[in-house]
This record gives sequence, structure tokens and C-alpha cells, in this order.
Amino acid sequence: MKRILVTGANGWIGSHVIKKLIEKDFEVHAVSRKFVNTPMKKCKWHRADLLILKETRNLIENIKPTHLLHFAWEATPGEYWRSLNNYLWVQASIELLYNFAKYGGKRAVFAGTCAEYDWSYGYLSENITPCSNKPPYASAKNALQSLVRSFSESVGLSSAWGRIFFLYGPKEHRSRLVPTVINSLINNKQALCTHGEQYRDFLHVEDASEAFVSLLESDAQGPVNIASGHSIQVKEMISRIADKLGKSELVKLGAIPFPDTEPLFIGANTKLLKDEIKWSPKIDLDRGLERTIAWWRKNQV
Repeated sequence: MKRILVTGANGWIGSHVIKKLIEKDFEVHAVSRKFVNTPMKKCKWHRADLLILKETRNLIENIKPTHLLHFAWEATPGEYWRSLNNYLWVQASIELLYNFAKYGGKRAVFAGTCAEYDWSYGYLSENITPCSNKPPYASAKNALQSLVRSFSESVGLSSAWGRIFFLYGPKEHRSRLVPTVINSLINNKQALCTHGEQYRDFLHVEDASEAFVSLLESDAQGPVNIASGHSIQVKEMISRIADKLGKSELVKLGAIPFPDTEPLFIGANTKLLKDEIKWSPKIDLDRGLERTIAWWRKNQV
């Protein structure tokens, strides 16, 4: 039996990943900082603060997982990009990995981010595109990725690193683009947007979770982009939402400024994901948006 520990299991991606792992017959152990009262068959919940190193050691010693999926990180909306907690998570993650290997762990996959790349290059490829050291979020993730690779090679551990691009879907934080537009239109309010001419690679969160499970089950080493491989203009995404809700007149493109520091085009090279991991998205944009709109209709606050 493959015994897996999922960190950040109560988070946006982690909650979807758990369901996929249970379907794959893993013995799933999920850890969260807060108590989780959502019983699932074949999933045991643990409460621990991974920023407290002793709790991490005790957790790994108790479970002795053969596999690890690490999603836990600083994720406070509006703060995580520049939070100094990013550096604490580097320390906590190395402690997690060290003890995972010490107690017999075989395969570890960490969640990275497309923010690790220098976005000025536009089309972003693993092991080719230069990385960025600004802001702290990118710097910390890059430092950890390098340490994970070095440590894994030193101890003979199999490990990979999934660089997540622009996700959307049910349960996304309501302050982000897609939920903001959906909720504004549902409530008959204007959706104030940038010009929307920028291109971004959007992937449904359920597809992202499935991609991580496929990456976990593969023999791939090092960074792999988790993306659709197809960038669209943000204004197209917004337009599709508005059309589905029948409220295009409420969309106000150009109402808020577009950051000068961001490029107009960001695209993901997904050759490794498709050719080596043998994975491609299952949920097209229209179906994904319909599911997302339906979820927000049921979960208005």
C-alpha cells in the first residue's frame, strides 16, 4: 500500500487532490494547521503546524509516508507575494523533506509556481527560462526548488516540482479575477477590469489536481509546468463569463490600471507534462467556467 502525506490538504488544490488519491487507492494522510471536521473514507486527518519543526518531525515519524505531496505555504490573499513568512516556509519544507527521507520516504512532489520564472521572457520553459529572485514569494520558491533537487540527488530520493500557472475553479478565493467577475455580475454590479489584453494560461483546479497526481505517479525529476499549454487574453475569459451570465453590459474593461511590471504575454511550455507525464487537460474552458459559475451561484455570501 502506498502511504501518502498531503500538506495543505484543506487548501484549494489540496482538497481536490485528496479525492483523486483516494480513487487511486492510496492510504491518504492529510495534514492541516486547523482542525478539519470533514471525514472521508480512506483519509486520516492530522492537525499540525509545519512551521513548528518539532511537530513536523513527530508527524513524519508517526505516519512514515512512502509518498509526499507538499502544498502548504504562505497563502494569505494580498500578502503572500511579499510576506517574510515565505522564508520560514523554506526552512519548514526542508525539515519536512529531511524527515520524509529519514523515515523511508520514496517519492516527493512539491508545489511550485510560475512566479519562479522571469516573466519578461514570456514563453516559460523548465530548465531553460531564467528564474527570478523577486518578490520574496518567487525567491523562496526558487531557493527551495534548488535545495529539494540537491538533497534528493544526495540521498537518492525521487522528487519532482510542479510549477503552477493560472488556476481557476470552484472554491477559489473570491478576491481573484474569475470569482470577482462572476460575483459582480451575479449581483448585477459592474465588473471593473484592466484592459484585458494580457495573455495568461488558465487551468481548471480539478485538472491541476489530476496533473499533480499524474506527476506523483511518474518517474519525472525536477520542475514540470502545470498548465494548459494554451494562453488566452484575459478579456476573452471575462467575455465568456459575461456571455454565460447574460450581462456583458456590466463589464468595464480598462476601468482599473494594468500593472507596468507585468508582461502582456505569459505562456507555458507543457511538452514535459504531455510527453513525459502523459497528461493533458480534461476540462475545456467553457465547461470549467460553467462549473465555476454554478458553484458561486450556490455559495453566495
